[in-house]
Amino acid sequence: MDARIVLLPGDGIGPEIIDQAELVLNAVAEKGGHALSFERCPIGGNAIDDFGDPLPEQTVEACRNSQAILLGAVGGPKWDDPTAKTRPEAGLLKIRRELKLFANLRPVKTFDCLMDSSPLKRSVLEGTDILFFRELTGGIYFGDSGRSTTETGEESAYSTMIYSTSEVERIVRLAAAAAMQRGKKLTSVDKANVLEVSRLWRQVAERVVKEEFPELEYEVVLVDAMAMHLISRPSTFDVVVTGNMFGDILTDEASMLPGSLGMLPSASLGESGPGLYEPIHGSAPDIAGKGIANPLATILAAAMMLRHSLGLEDEAADIERAVDAVLDAGHRTADLAGKGETSIGTVEMGQRVVEALQKA
Repeated sequence: MDARIVLLPGDGIGPEIIDQAELVLNAVAEKGGHALSFERCPIGGNAIDDFGDPLPEQTVEACRNSQAILLGAVGGPKWDDPTAKTRPEAGLLKIRRELKLFANLRPVKTFDCLMDSSPLKRSVLEGTDILFFRELTGGIYFGDSGRSTTETGEESAYSTMIYSTSEVERIVRLAAAAAMQRGKKLTSVDKANVLEVSRLWRQVAERVVKEEFPELEYEVVLVDAMAMHLISRPSTFDVVVTGNMFGDILTDEASMLPGSLGMLPSASLGESGPGLYEPIHGSAPDIAGKGIANPLATILAAAMMLRHSLGLEDEAADIERAVDAVLDAGHRTADLAGKGETSIGTVEMGQRVVEALQKA
C-alpha cells in the first residue's frame, strides 16, 4: 500500500500528539511493508498568524490530493477575540465543507482497565460500545445567522437550523449500513416534539430504515431523553445517528464514559475523497508544551484512518490492540492516572504503543 497522508498539527498540543501518531503509523508501515508519505500543512491559529487565513488554499489543495488527513487540534486563547475577523475554528469548518465531509463518526467504547477513571459506576459502564454518526455539514451551524437592532435599540440574534431530505437520507443510510455490520440496532435522535426540522428528520429516517434496512432494530429517542440515557444506560445503544448540534453535544457528554477526552478518536467522511481523522478533544493550551498530553485518541484516530480510508483493517486492529496492551500494562498519562498513580508523558506513551506494535 502506497498512500499520501496530510498531517495538520494545528495549535496547542496538536503538534505533540500528531508527532506520536506519525511514529505509530511509521511503525505500522515498516511492519506491513507499506509506503506511507507525510506532508505537514498549516491550519487554525498558526495559519492565521502566518497567512492571515485559518485554512490557506495550499492546505486545501494538499488535502484534496491526499488519501487521508490526520488533524491535531485548533484554537487557543491567543485567538479568542470575539471581534476578530476570523477564528481558528473557521478553518476546521471550512475543510469539512471544502471536502464535503458530511458524516462524523465517533466511537465511544469503555476500556475495562480504565473504568475506575470514569465518574460513572462500573456496573453502568460495562459493555458500552457506541458508534455515533453526527451529520457534519448541515443544521444550525451552517444555516443563516445574523444580528439586528430594533427601533428601540434592542439587539437580537438568530441562527437557523435547516436540513434537506437528501442530507438526512445520506447520513441515516451510512449509519444504518454500519449498524448492519455491528449489533443491527440503530437509534435516531431528534427533537420532533418541538422542531419542524426534526419532524422532517424523523420522517425521512424512518422511511430510509423501513425501505432499505428492514432487518434493523430501530428506535427514536428525543435528544433530552438521550442525554439522560447516556448516563443511566449507555450499554443499551449500538449505532446512534443525529444532527450536527445534537451530535456535537451528545458525543462530548459521552466522552466522559471512558473517563477522558484523551481516549476518543473521530472520523469525518464524505461520499468520496480523503477522510479527516482527529481526536475529539481540543488544543488544551494550558498543557501545551509540557509533554503531558495524552496522544492515544490521536493514535486511535490514525487506526480509524487505516481502516476507513486505506482499507487496512488488520493494521488498524493492530494499533487498537497495542493501545489495549499498553493500558492493560498499567501505563497512564496524567489525565488517566488515579490518585497516587505514576503517570508517563506524551512521548513515552507513544513509544510504549510502538513497542507493543513491534512485539505483536
